[in-house]
Amino acid sequence: MKILVTGFDPFGGEKVNPAYEAVKLLPDTIAGAEIVKLEIPTVFSKSGPAVEAGIKEHNPDVVINVGQAGGRSCVTVEKVAVNLAEARIPDNDGEQPMDEPLQADGDTGYFATVPVKAMVQNVREHGIPCHISYSAGTYVCNAVMYNVLYMVQKRYPNIRAGFIHVPYASEQVVDKPNGMASMSLETIAKSLEYCIEAAVNHEEDIKEVMGTTH
Repeated sequence: MKILVTGFDPFGGEKVNPAYEAVKLLPDTIAGAEIVKLEIPTVFSKSGPAVEAGIKEHNPDVVINVGQAGGRSCVTVEKVAVNLAEARIPDNDGEQPMDEPLQADGDTGYFATVPVKAMVQNVREHGIPCHISYSAGTYVCNAVMYNVLYMVQKRYPNIRAGFIHVPYASEQVVDKPNGMASMSLETIAKSLEYCIEAAVNHEEDIKEVMGTTH
């Protein structure tokens, strides 16, 4: 089995992006699966094509995109992506779409096809907090999750795909307000590793209540 894991380059004035920094710390093999690591641009129009180029080059069985969600307290595994681009700030190429669909002929939303609950549970069983998330936002993270699930449905039906958000790395919050959530890069990377391990070991997701009340 081969898994393509991507992380974004820095954006929004940050010097690093813990997404790709953590991806770089992953071992080259997880649960017997080969791990291919790829950095992609934080750009609406370029992120999806960058992932598809990686798919064509490496022919993976699973694609997992990783992005930063500053302010979240731990790694969160995304359940759904929506067909909407709404950028609060410009991306790294200055693109700032407002209330636009990502794909004119795409569904309103797509669910991740990796075992989201099993991934969350495996991280927790190793003593690290982790949660399921039902909103990947409306920025480039949601865009790449949506676009990859769209292309998988249209062109790569044998690939399973999903998205993981990671919190700020500890060094990123040195100058941020007291109480800003963060996690060490090493712990973020371990969380990703346990997520990937579950994705390798579970073709189908587990039955576990993880919903929210709001």
